[in-house]
Amino acid sequence: MSDEPDNPFKGTPFEAMFQQFSGAAGAGGTPDLNAIFAQVQQLLSGSTDGKPVNWDLAKDIARKTVSAAGDRSITPADTDRVSDAVRLAEHWLDEATTLPEVSATSAAWSRAEWVENTLPVWQTIVDPVAEHVAGAMGNALPAEAQQFAGPMAGMLRQLGGSVFGAQVGQALGELAGEVVSSSDIGLPLGPTGQAILLPDNVAKFAEGLGLTDEDVRLYLALREVAHQRLYAGVPWLRQHVLAAVADYAAGIEVDTSKIESAMADIDPQNPEAMQEALAGGLFEPEDSEQQKAALVRLETALALVEGWVDDVVRQATKDRMPSAVQLAETVRRRRAAGGPAEQTFATLVGLQLRPRRLRDAANLWAAVRDARGVEGRDELWSHPDLLPSAADLDDPIGFAQHAGELADIDITDFLPDEGPSDQPPTQGDDGK
Repeated sequence: MSDEPDNPFKGTPFEAMFQQFSGAAGAGGTPDLNAIFAQVQQLLSGSTDGKPVNWDLAKDIARKTVSAAGDRSITPADTDRVSDAVRLAEHWLDEATTLPEVSATSAAWSRAEWVENTLPVWQTIVDPVAEHVAGAMGNALPAEAQQFAGPMAGMLRQLGGSVFGAQVGQALGELAGEVVSSSDIGLPLGPTGQAILLPDNVAKFAEGLGLTDEDVRLYLALREVAHQRLYAGVPWLRQHVLAAVADYAAGIEVDTSKIESAMADIDPQNPEAMQEALAGGLFEPEDSEQQKAALVRLETALALVEGWVDDVVRQATKDRMPSAVQLAETVRRRRAAGGPAEQTFATLVGLQLRPRRLRDAANLWAAVRDARGVEGRDELWSHPDLLPSAADLDDPIGFAQHAGELADIDITDFLPDEGPSDQPPTQGDDGK
């Protein structure tokens, strides 16, 4: 008879982990599960409060990342400069879009303030992904281990929450050092109706361009204000974009072989190594048909937002700001190099966004504007069913022509004829 204690997780992704902890044995060599769970518990930092991500840990790591890179406090002069840029941007945009001014206030944020103020939206984005991964880890428990499933599942959930918290915190801390505004990645991360710029990141963006600080600040304010007008003027858009993220998360499938590989290399006495092993691609989702379709929807939605902003800002600056061409090219190069949005989505939800779709969307909106004018372009945001599809992005000119044809249709041609009825008149219809 073997002296090796029975391993209820034998042949599963958790076999290696159980063996690592089986040194905590009770009488007769039988593993002391209380001792094992106590060891695992020591590896878990903080509490997830039943949530799939340890957001306290995420915020702490993000703020420490920001602090380590340097983050000065915002001065009154910073606030005044942002306010002036936003005010002028609103004036310029009045002629470039029919969507009304909504930036009742403006603000200059430090990097730490960006982390603090955008965290609620990140919770909405990331929690669905983490929830599905946590469920996948729990479902990997074998049938013969069901007697231990309760406590083990709880610990796995807490472990996953901590690992996700660390990943999110690191990603957001790094992102805080790059974003120039609250809408820089295309999502409505800041308060509705408030235009936000991050002065230190605006200065970083301007390095090496040979342009005035005023031009760079104004151009980025134009982009921020255009985003604000779009999300405020199209009430359904915010939920439309966030729902696309949630749809993608719903199709997440976790490869349990990654769990097995990670667990085999874990040293239970080394929490840092454990976190590193689990974070090393363990939570990268696998492709599925559902995910591919959801990815197309999300990619298209974000591309349409960014493409519209590109077109609006181009129109607002074409006769006023010669440096806008260079600044637009800088924005494009930033995207092509894997800008903040691409890096963040790849890290947090496994999405690889394609900058090409953003260019296609900008071309489409420009083509629609040429065919239908500014009002006709903006009318397409009146209902989600009117928006261009992913296929339309492949043929901007064709879509613009089709949109122009629709605009020329008289809807009354499709209404019932209001002429004389075929029914005999009722008494009094003939005037008698």
